[in-house]
Amino acid sequence: MPICYDAGTRQFHLYNGRFSYIIKALEDGSLGQVYCGPPLEPSRSYPLLAPLPFWGFSNNDRNIQRFEYPVFGKGDYRLPALALTFPDGSGAAEPVYQSYRIMPGKPEIEGLPAVYAVSGDEAETLELLLRDEPSGLEILLSYTIFSGVNCLARHARLVNRGRGPVTIRSAMSLSLDLEDANWNLVVLTGSWAREFQPDETPLHPGIQGIRSMRGNSGHQQNPFLLLKRPLTTDFAGEALAVSLVYSGNFRAAAEVDSFGITRLQAGINPETFAWELSPGAAFDTPEAVLAYSSSGVNHLSQDLHQLYRTRLARGRWRDAARPVQLNNWEGTYFNFTESKLVEMAALAKEMGIELFVLDDGWFGQRDADNSSLGDWFADTRKLPGGIPALAKRITALGLKFGLWIEPEMISEKSRLFEAHPDWAIGVPGRKRSEQRQQYVLDFSRPEIVDHIFNVLKDVLASAPVAYVKWDMNRSITEPFSASLPPERQGEFFHRYILGVYRLYGLLTEAFPDILFESCAGGGGRFDPGMLACAPMGWLSDNTDAFLRIGIQSAASLCYPLSSMGTDVSAVPNHQTGRGTSLSFRAMTAFFGVLGFQLDPAKLSESERRTVALYTAFYKSRRELFQFGRFTRLSGPGVSGGDSYAAWMVSSPDEAAVGFYKLLARPNRGPCYLRLQDLDAAAVYEVSFWEEGGFIERDKALNCGLRGGDELMNAGLRLDSEGGTKGDFFSELILLKRR
Repeated sequence: MPICYDAGTRQFHLYNGRFSYIIKALEDGSLGQVYCGPPLEPSRSYPLLAPLPFWGFSNNDRNIQRFEYPVFGKGDYRLPALALTFPDGSGAAEPVYQSYRIMPGKPEIEGLPAVYAVSGDEAETLELLLRDEPSGLEILLSYTIFSGVNCLARHARLVNRGRGPVTIRSAMSLSLDLEDANWNLVVLTGSWAREFQPDETPLHPGIQGIRSMRGNSGHQQNPFLLLKRPLTTDFAGEALAVSLVYSGNFRAAAEVDSFGITRLQAGINPETFAWELSPGAAFDTPEAVLAYSSSGVNHLSQDLHQLYRTRLARGRWRDAARPVQLNNWEGTYFNFTESKLVEMAALAKEMGIELFVLDDGWFGQRDADNSSLGDWFADTRKLPGGIPALAKRITALGLKFGLWIEPEMISEKSRLFEAHPDWAIGVPGRKRSEQRQQYVLDFSRPEIVDHIFNVLKDVLASAPVAYVKWDMNRSITEPFSASLPPERQGEFFHRYILGVYRLYGLLTEAFPDILFESCAGGGGRFDPGMLACAPMGWLSDNTDAFLRIGIQSAASLCYPLSSMGTDVSAVPNHQTGRGTSLSFRAMTAFFGVLGFQLDPAKLSESERRTVALYTAFYKSRRELFQFGRFTRLSGPGVSGGDSYAAWMVSSPDEAAVGFYKLLARPNRGPCYLRLQDLDAAAVYEVSFWEEGGFIERDKALNCGLRGGDELMNAGLRLDSEGGTKGDFFSELILLKRR
C-alpha cells in the first residue's frame, strides 16, 4: 500500500491496489490534481494527465486548472477551499508547497471525531505542508489511504506562524476537481419522520448540493453527497461519494464551471462560520472521507460500512453484538409508574428481550414536553425509589437497564433555568425563540459542559445503567455565546459542536461499558461524527415498516447496519396509522439492531409467543445481521420501484435475504432476484424461515442445494403476488454454505 513520491515531477501517488489518487506540486508552488479513479501503476509519472496552465485571470476566463486546495483571490472564481482575512483587511493568500511527510498509520485530530488506524500496515498517511509567506500562515493537508477499502480520509490544519491574527472565513475539509460534469448528484434530504429521502438530479452549470445552518446536521440534510454516472446502478458503473465526519453546520457542494469541470467540496458551512486564528494557534477542519467505486454503488457503500463500523466506531461496543431492547416510549409516553415499567419488563423478559430502556419522562416533573429538561433527578411521584430502585428491579428480572437523556437542552420550567437563565442560548436583549417548549444549552462554554457531565455522572453511577439513549430534539436559534467577544461570534456554532463531542468523550471515558445510542428526534443528527461517539443511532421516529424500508435503504448508502436502530412498533402505526403484519415489521427490523417500542401487555398471548420466536431467531443470527456484508438487491432507488424491495446480508459461510412486496400490482410476473457476494464455486443450502410468511411455490422452486454461480447469475425466482392479495408481504430466505 505505497504512497509514492516522484521527485522529478513532484508527483504524489496514493495507491492501495484498488484505487489511485494522484496530485503534484506545480511550478508556481500550488498543488494540482492529476487523477482520481481505478488503480494506475504507482511507479510511473503521468505528465499527460498533469493539470494545464491556469488562465483564470484573463478575459478568456478559462478556469481549466484542477487545484488540490484552491484559495480565494488568485483568479480562480469557483468555490474556494480556503478563504481568509488578514490584519490589513486583504484576503488573497498564496500558499506555496514546502515539504511532505509519509508515515504509516493515521494521526488523530485533536478534539474532533475521525476514522483511525489500529496498525501501521492498514493505512498510510501523506502530509503536505504549504506556507503563505507574507502572513506566516501554514496549511498542512493530510491524506490517509486505507489498504482494505477504496476510501481516502482528508482534512486540513491551519497554523498561524505570523505576528497578527488571521480570520478563517472558509476552510474546506476536501476539495476535488473532476475532469467533467457527466454525473448525477444524489443527496439525502427529508424532514422529521421522513429522513433519508434520496434526491437525484443531473449536474448542471452552477452550484448544487446540500448544507445545514441549524447547528446540527439535521433531518432535512445529511452530510453525504454521491456522484454517479448516469448509467451507474447499485451493481455496475462509476460512483464516488463524500461523507463528512461532522455533526454541525456543513456544506457539501458540486460546482460545474463553464468548461464542464466539476468542483466537489465538503466542510464546515462558511455561511455561519468565521474563526480568528491568533499567532501561534492552530485550527483543524473536520475530516472528510472520499469513497470511490468503478463497480457500482453497492461496493462504494460496503467500503464505507466497513470503514465506519470498524475504524470510526470505537470502544467495547464497536465489535460487540447489540442487545435486543424494549423501549417504553410508544407503549406509555409520559404516562407510567414504576409498577407499569416493571410489568412491561417482565413480559419483555418472557419474549427473550435483553434490555429495557426507560425513555423520556423520568426526571423533574416531566408529564409533558414542556418542563424539567436540565433537572436530571428522578421524579419520585412516578419512581418512589428513584433510578436505583427501578434499575434494581429490572436487573433482578435478568434484563439490562437503559436510560434516556437529553443533556444539551433546558426547559424554561426547570430548576436549572431558574438558577442559570443565561446558560440557554440567546442574544441578550432579544426574545429567545422557543421550539418544542425548550431551549439549547450553550455548550460552547466549558463550564456548562462540566456541570452537565457531573450531574449525569452521578445519575449513571447510582445504578447499573447499561445503555444510554442521548436525544436532541431541537436546532439552534439566536446563535450567540456570552463567552465570546463580538468579533468572535462566528466561532459559536463550531465551538458548540466541539462541546458536544467533549461531553460524549467525558461520559464514554467515565462509563466505557455503557452502550450509547445517539438520537435527535430520530435522524436529526445521524452522521459520522455521532457514530464516532456512539456506535449506533436512532434512524427515524417513523416506525412504519413500509416507510422504514425506504429510510433504511437510503441510509445504507453510507451507514452500516450495526449503526441503525430498527424497532418494531405496534399497529396501527403511531406516525401513519398504517397496519402491517408482525412478520413484515420484524423482517424489516432484522436488517439493523432489532428492538421493540410498544406495550407488551397490549399484545395477545399469541402475539407475544410470535415475538419470542422472532427475537430468538434474530439473536441466533444477530452477528450476521449487524456485522455482515450488506447489499441492496432491489427496491427504492435500485430497481423494482415501489412494488418490491430486497436486501441481502452475507458472511463467508451464510447469508440472509429479505424480500418485501410493498404495493400489490395485478397480473405481475415473477421476480428474478440475483444474489451477490457469494462464492461462485461453492454450494449453498437454501431454505425459507419457517416462522415468517412465505409462498409455498417460492419455497418449492428455490429450496435445496444451489450453486453460488447459479444463485448469482440465475438467482431466486420469487412470485411478488403468488395468490397473496394485498400490500406488505415479506419472505426471508436463508443460505448456508456446504
